[in-house]
Amino acid sequence: MDPGIALQISTSDPTPPYEQLRRQLVELIGSARLEPDQRLPPVRQLAADLGLAAGTVARTYRELESAGLVITRRGGGTRVNPDRPHHAAPLLTADLQRQITALVQRARRLGVTERQIRDTVETALEAAGDASTDRQPAVERPRPTLSPHPESHPN
Repeated sequence: MDPGIALQISTSDPTPPYEQLRRQLVELIGSARLEPDQRLPPVRQLAADLGLAAGTVARTYRELESAGLVITRRGGGTRVNPDRPHHAAPLLTADLQRQITALVQRARRLGVTERQIRDTVETALEAAGDASTDRQPAVERPRPTLSPHPESHPN
């Protein structure tokens, strides 16, 4: 794996370590930072680097393999599946959905309105340069201000 790619496991995150690792690898594969046929570190090496049990990394690799994102061959290690683009989309979409749901739940706990959430997502899409052709052009509107108490702000 490219030395510029840093994987991290947070002990303060309630998410199990294998899931933290799986999410990071899914993101790296989906964003093509890990290229097709690129070899992943051996289980023991990655476990030692991250301070995890080898079984934790092995579980992550098994889940990635069952999703079709990686291929493991005896003696050849674990590699990014070169045929993964059509396999990766549902998994990436599911991860994105979980992340967005968590952000929406957090915003609601803070008292942010649905309209503010929608406006913020629209702003983020515009800022990211939406390359999609299935969206209508965005209507220019004031940038949303997220506040826990919308009634205290005139937006």
